[in-house]
Amino acid sequence: MIKNPNLTKEQENICFLKGTEAPFSGKYYEFYENGVYKCVNCGEILFSSDTKFHSNSGWPSFFQPIENKVEEKEDLSLGMTRVEVLCKKCGSHLGHVFNDGPEPTGLRYCINSLSLDFQKENE
Repeated sequence: MIKNPNLTKEQENICFLKGTEAPFSGKYYEFYENGVYKCVNCGEILFSSDTKFHSNSGWPSFFQPIENKVEEKEDLSLGMTRVEVLCKKCGSHLGHVFNDGPEPTGLRYCINSLSLDFQKENE
């Protein structure tokens, strides 16, 4: 896995050490501009603002990623069974996916703001 040399220590903690930012602290939690969310490490487009929703979870939430852009992997850490979400291109940790989201998928991709970069529509 290649690390982007411009990542902050906090971003490295999330992306490579599978950390989690504090709830309600991320810059994209209550952010609703039109555009796409990209992997902060490699720049791959992962989520569209069209699939973002307010979940009250404390983290940016999406009901689906862009097709074939994320990988899901069983996570048994912290004494829980969860599904980890990774950037398919570079393997960077993004967050977790849960089965309590809205239609049409019923999924909630709970993603750390520090793992994302936002690109406005038409930029």
